[in-house]
Amino acid sequence: MPASARATAPGSPTRADGRASFEKARRRASVQALLLALPLIVFLLSTFIAPIALLLARSVQNHEVPDSMPALTRALDAWDGRGVPDEHMFALLAAGLREAQHSGQLGTVARRLNFDQAEFRSLLMRTARQLPADAPPAWKPALIELDPRWDSPEIWRLLKRAASSPTPDYLLAAVDAHVTPQGAVAFVPDNASIYRQAFARTISISATVTLLCLVLGYPVAWLLANLPAKSSNRLMLFVIVPFWTSLLVRTTAWYVLLQPGGVINSLLMGLGLTTHPLPLVFNRAGVLIGMTHVLLPYMILAIYSVMKSVSPVYVRAAQSLGAHPFTAFVRIYIPQTLPGVGAGCFLVFVLALGYYITPALLGGAGDEMISQLIAIQTNTQLNWGLAGALSAYLVIFTAIFYFLFNRIVGIDRLRFG
Repeated sequence: MPASARATAPGSPTRADGRASFEKARRRASVQALLLALPLIVFLLSTFIAPIALLLARSVQNHEVPDSMPALTRALDAWDGRGVPDEHMFALLAAGLREAQHSGQLGTVARRLNFDQAEFRSLLMRTARQLPADAPPAWKPALIELDPRWDSPEIWRLLKRAASSPTPDYLLAAVDAHVTPQGAVAFVPDNASIYRQAFARTISISATVTLLCLVLGYPVAWLLANLPAKSSNRLMLFVIVPFWTSLLVRTTAWYVLLQPGGVINSLLMGLGLTTHPLPLVFNRAGVLIGMTHVLLPYMILAIYSVMKSVSPVYVRAAQSLGAHPFTAFVRIYIPQTLPGVGAGCFLVFVLALGYYITPALLGGAGDEMISQLIAIQTNTQLNWGLAGALSAYLVIFTAIFYFLFNRIVGIDRLRFG
C-alpha cells in the first residue's frame, strides 16, 4: 500500500490530530501548574499586594467627613467657597455635629480636620458640647456666638476641602505643599520643609550606602570568584552567616561597638590614636556603618553570581596581546561584570530606601529617613492618608530608579550562573 494511502487510512492518526493532542496536554499541564501555584498567589495577594494597595489608596481618600456628615458634605460640595455660608449650611453643620457625636465619629472627624489646622479639634469639640438642646431661631448667629471662629471663611474652606474625596491634600502635604485660598499650590520655604528634606536625606543616605557597599563588595566578590572552589566555599560562609542573624541583633551590636565607651573607641584610645571618644553613634556615621554592614552581602552575592560566569580567557588574551594587567582588568573584565554591579546597586539602593530599624537606633535627630516619618504617621499621629502619600512617593521613586538603573546597565538582562 502506498504511503499516502496508509496515512489517510481509517483509524490512522493525522498530523492535525497529533498537534491537537499536544496542545491539549500542554493546556492541562498549564492548568495543573496554576493550581499548584494558586495558594501562593492567594497568600501574596492577601498579605502583600492588598495591604500595599489599601495603604496607597489612603493617599487620596477622604472619607471621615463624608461618612459622618453626609448631608453637610453634599451642601459643601455645592457651595462656591466664597465668604461665610448661609443659614442652611449652619443648620446642617449643627445636625452633623450632633449626629457624629451620637455615633461616636466626632473624634475621627476632629482628628482629620486637625491635620489641616491645629485648632479645628478644639473648635469641633467645644461646639458639639455646647449645642443647645432645642433648635434656636437661627443657627448661624447661635454657632458664631458659641465660637467666633465659625465666622471665618478660611474655616469653612478647610471644611469644604476635608469633605471632598478623592483629595490631593495628602499628596501635597507629603512634599510640604498646600492649596491656598485662591486655589493655587504653594510650597513651604526650604528651611521649614520636613518631608522634602527627608526624601533628599533618604536618597543621599541610600546612595552613599550603595557606593560603600560597591567599593567594599567588589573586591570580595572578585576574590570569591577566583579562588579555588574549596577556599571560596569556606569564605562564602562569612558572607552568608549574617543572613542567619536578626537585623535587630546586628544593629544593637553596632550600638554597643560604636558608643563612646564601646569597643571601638576604647581600642582607638588604648592605641593612642585618639585622646577622646569619636562620635560614631547617633549621627550619620553610625547610620552609614550599620546599613553598610547589613546590606553588603546583597552586593557581594549579586556581583559574585555574574563574576562566576566570566571566563578568565578574555583577560589572559588581552594580556597576551600586550595589555597591562590593570588595563585588561578595567577594559575587559569590569565591563563584563556591569550587569552584576547594576543588580547589586539597585538591590542595595532599594532596600536602603525603606530602612527603618538601623537609622532609628544608630541615627540622630537629623538622620530621619522617610520610613521613620511613615511610622510616626501610622503609629503616633494616626494620619494614614499622609502615610499613604509618603509611601506612594517612595514607590514612585523606586520605579524611577529601576528604570534609570536598567537604562544604564541593563539589569533586566542579568543572567545568574
